Amino acid sequence: MNHKDTPKDIPNGILDGQMVKLDASTRENLYDTSYYGRPMDGSLDLTLIEAAYLVYKDRITVSHEGRKLDFEGLVCESSRREGNFEVKYIVFKDLRERGYFIKPGVTDFRVYPRGGKPGKTPSRYFVHVLTERQPIPLMDLVHQVQTAANVRKDLVIAVVDEESDITYYEVKLTSMKGDMGKAAEDAGIRATLLEDRVIVWDALSSELLHTQHLYGKPLDESRLQLSLIEAVYLQEKNIILIEDSRVERTLTQTEFSETSAAVETEFPMKMAVYRHLRDAGMVVKTGYKFGTHFRVYKKVDPSVGMRHSEFLVHAVDGGHVFNLLHLSRAVRLANSVRKQMVFAWQTGDDILYLELGRMKM
Repeated sequence: MNHKDTPKDIPNGILDGQMVKLDASTRENLYDTSYYGRPMDGSLDLTLIEAAYLVYKDRITVSHEGRKLDFEGLVCESSRREGNFEVKYIVFKDLRERGYFIKPGVTDFRVYPRGGKPGKTPSRYFVHVLTERQPIPLMDLVHQVQTAANVRKDLVIAVVDEESDITYYEVKLTSMKGDMGKAAEDAGIRATLLEDRVIVWDALSSELLHTQHLYGKPLDESRLQLSLIEAVYLQEKNIILIEDSRVERTLTQTEFSETSAAVETEFPMKMAVYRHLRDAGMVVKTGYKFGTHFRVYKKVDPSVGMRHSEFLVHAVDGGHVFNLLHLSRAVRLANSVRKQMVFAWQTGDDILYLELGRMKM
């Protein structure tokens, strides 16, 4: 034993379903000072995770069917009774030993801020625990974010890898808005579709689109090449007219959109997000080098050029299921280059954004 208590002084609890019941006399020692358990009439009820931690700390013992369970026995029994018990215990232990008070919550745990105490200050986080092998549907994550936000909590997902290391991610719904002006509509600039990009031939028009409004990339000192997404957007705004070099006629918006979608299967999904971001006054460029669809700037000074984007944005569909390995890679890369990782999807006529970032607890 590492504590002053002798075995006969350590309170004994009874395993009862998914809780451990202690005599009410233990309240002062376990609840009033350390906030373990839930006081009930005649008992102090501990969750299985709390009980396992207190057994590990030699502060209680637990009996089941007339015999004492050691830490191994309690953990094995608890694992049979509660899903994800092992990884929840790992996270619980980590947070308690970092100085946080923790209570059960709708997402696994409610965690109080440092210095906060149950019954005296509101909890700050809802923590949801996952193993690295668990997929998580986008809509499940959104539901948890909304549940937390409805009671003014921040959602944190705690991912436990196969070596029991924990990575914490803050997750929130966010809005995207920039400070860029919009290019004048109805400009009627002539452009040509070659294969998978569009060329603006006129030097003055190229200068206007690229230097002032940050579209495209110069082909040379006089001509500008646009991505298909940029070209569709500019065509929708009647800023450019697109001719097909193969049929030598101007394409309608429907024709050009269909042609673009035939080149890239994800095009409609990406286009919806691009359109929303550009309409919100942001500068949107390819995120290919970062393994995402877009890198996004709130504002760019044309005289200085594009230096540091604030966001990486990846478009997904509403039925998307996150692979946590891929999610970890995306978030780590974004954070390593001082950007926020955002996932975007269309719902009805709107686009929603979910931001994820690593955090230190």
